[in-house]
Amino acid sequence: MKVVLAGATGAIGVPLLSALAASGHDVVAVVRDPAKRRLVTERGADAVVADVLDRDALLRALDGQAADVVMHQATALRGASRRLRPDDPTLALRDRGTAHLLDAARAVGARRFVTQSLITGYGYRDHGERVLTEDDEFGVHVGTVADLVTDSSVATESQVFAAEGIEGVALRYGMFYGRNAFSDLFADMMRKRAPVLPRGRTGTTSFVHVDDAAAAAVAAMERGGAGQAYNIVDDRPMSWRDFLTAVARAHGTPRPVVIPRWLVRLAVPYLGCLLMDTTMRVSHAKATRDLGWTPVHQSVPDGLKDMR
Repeated sequence: MKVVLAGATGAIGVPLLSALAASGHDVVAVVRDPAKRRLVTERGADAVVADVLDRDALLRALDGQAADVVMHQATALRGASRRLRPDDPTLALRDRGTAHLLDAARAVGARRFVTQSLITGYGYRDHGERVLTEDDEFGVHVGTVADLVTDSSVATESQVFAAEGIEGVALRYGMFYGRNAFSDLFADMMRKRAPVLPRGRTGTTSFVHVDDAAAAAVAAMERGGAGQAYNIVDDRPMSWRDFLTAVARAHGTPRPVVIPRWLVRLAVPYLGCLLMDTTMRVSHAKATRDLGWTPVHQSVPDGLKDMR
């Protein structure tokens, strides 16, 4: 298939380029930074330069292209503020960016659209021991700043599922780890002895290695059902305390610095919601059944072995 990929130079995008090429697909990557053309072309894809948030520029860049699929993996996490705000660029990419990429899909004749969503759409709260599936309510508000992230997942999913003439598929990813993802971010912080771990109990969540996330995207593109969402997580949910300990061990950094819970909420409110308030154990059974996908890396320690 011919694929237009937005977000090709991000944590998932880079391994996804390789995974798509290995599966025999042709890729046109939309990159915002011209300096990253080489990163794309070295992995067998063509590149066009455009900002997904600039609709007219995006359509101009893709003028004359034809494709079967548009895939939305674009984020702007490197430019994120410590305090999540409504104008956060990643939130905009999931809302306006999705709308622009749907217009691009129509322009290039694509009949299929795969978008990046998140398991946190199930709500930033303690879900207890029950394992969440795609049948659980999605888009749950809890009355904190984290609702902005929940709404962004709903925004991209609802647009893609409702798009006339488009087969929309959503991937509800767990917390990413691997190169250029959460694990690298926290490793850098621990090297600097930056405080990252709240005192006391932390939440538990489901993670996924970026390579497994990329493999799931290819599987969803090839076999996902129209209007369907799939949880993409590994087999073993993990507390944030254990996650940070595993990252420190794999990267050879100092152990995480512990700080009072109130200070986490004051300094980084969204991170506090994620690390302290949210416990969710999520199942990938539907993706395994329908897509034939299972994570190669069954747990965070397994996936971080090559970092040692």
